[in-house]
Amino acid sequence: MDAARRQVVLINAAHSFTHYSLLILATAVLAMVQQDAGIFGPDYGPILALGTTMFVIYGLCALPMGWLADRFGRRFLMVAFFMGSGAFMVAAGFAPSPMMLAITLGAMGAFVAIYHPIGTAILVEAAGEKVGRAMGINGVFGNLGVATAPVLTAFIAADAGWRWAFIIPGIACIIAGFFYWREPPFDSARIQAGGKPFPEIPPALVRRAVFILLAIATVSGLVFNAYTLLIPKLMQERLAGSPELLPIVGLLSFLATICGGVAQFSVGRMIDRHTLKTVFMPLAVLVVPGLFALAFLDGWVVLPVAGLVAACIFGQVTVNETMTARYVAPALRAKLYSIRFTVGFLGAAIASPLIGFLHEATGSLALSMLVLGAVACVTLACAMLFPNRKEELQPELWAKASL
Repeated sequence: MDAARRQVVLINAAHSFTHYSLLILATAVLAMVQQDAGIFGPDYGPILALGTTMFVIYGLCALPMGWLADRFGRRFLMVAFFMGSGAFMVAAGFAPSPMMLAITLGAMGAFVAIYHPIGTAILVEAAGEKVGRAMGINGVFGNLGVATAPVLTAFIAADAGWRWAFIIPGIACIIAGFFYWREPPFDSARIQAGGKPFPEIPPALVRRAVFILLAIATVSGLVFNAYTLLIPKLMQERLAGSPELLPIVGLLSFLATICGGVAQFSVGRMIDRHTLKTVFMPLAVLVVPGLFALAFLDGWVVLPVAGLVAACIFGQVTVNETMTARYVAPALRAKLYSIRFTVGFLGAAIASPLIGFLHEATGSLALSMLVLGAVACVTLACAMLFPNRKEELQPELWAKASL
C-alpha cells in the first residue's frame, strides 16, 4: 500500500471516529441512568440533552475550517482532529458532573468538526472521475462508526462501566492520529491536476444547485442526527425493555444502522452511472412513510423497517456530498463544504434536545418519529426541485449546455 492510499484509509477511518464519537452518549445514557443516577439523575431525556453543546459547537466550528485549511494546511488540521477528538473523548470518560460532561463533549465537538469540510474535500479531489465510488466507500466508513457506536458502547458500558465507553475509543483515536502524523504529506491537488479540468457549468444552474443543497442540509442534518441518536432507545422501547438487555439493544441498533452502510456503498456506485436526482428521488420518497410507520409499529417488524429508513437516510448523505463535487469547482469546495456542514450541523444540534423534550413529554418515541417524518417531507420537496442533467455524467457536454 503506497503512502497516498494509506492516508486515504486513515482519512476514511477518521470518518468512522467522527460519527462514533458523536453517538457514544446516545447509548451510554442507558447505562448512566443505572450506574450513576446519583450524579446524572435517573431520567433519559435530561442526560441526552447534555450532548446539545457538543452538536452546536460541532456545527459552528465547521464554518471556519475551509479558511483555516488555507492558513495552516489540511494535514495540520487532520492531525488536530485525531489528537483533539481522542483527548476529549477520554476526558469525557472522567467527567465528575453533568456540567463537566457537557463541557468535555463540547470541546470534543470542536475538533470533530474538522473532519467533514477537510476530509471530504481531500477525498473528492483524490477520487478523480469516480467521485460516487469514493463517497460511497467513505460513507461506509462513516456508517461503521454510526453502527458500531451503539453495540460497542453497550457492551463496554455493561461490562466495564459507561466511562470506559468514552475512554477506550478516545485512546484508539489518538493512536490513529500518530499513524497519520507519521505519514508524508499527501498532495491531493497534484492527483486532481492529472485529470480533466472542471467544466464551465452555467452559473444560474450552479446557484440553483447550491441553494437546494443548503436547504437539504438544513433539514437532513436534523433527520440524520435525530434518527441515529434515537435508534438505541427505539430498540430498547420496542424490542428489549429490560435494563439487563443493554448489549442486545446495542446489537439490534447495529443491525439497523449497518443497512445504511450497505446502502451508501450501493448508492456510491449508482451515482457514477446515473444522474443525482435519479438516485436521490427513491430514497427521499421511501424515508417519509418509513418514519411515520415507526411511530406506531411494535415488535420485531421494527427492525427491518428501521433498517430500511437507515438505508434511505444514509444513502441520501452520499448523494448530497456528491452534489457539491458535481456542481462546485475544486477551489471553492472546502469553503462550501464548511458552509454546508455548518448549516447541516446546526440543524443536527436541535436533534438532541428535541428528542429529549418530546420523549420527556410523551414517554415514548412515537411523536419524535412523526416530527421527523414531517421534516423529511421537506427533503423530498428539495429532491424534486434538484436539476436532473445528463451533463453530470458527461462533463464535456456542459460547454454546450443551456438552462
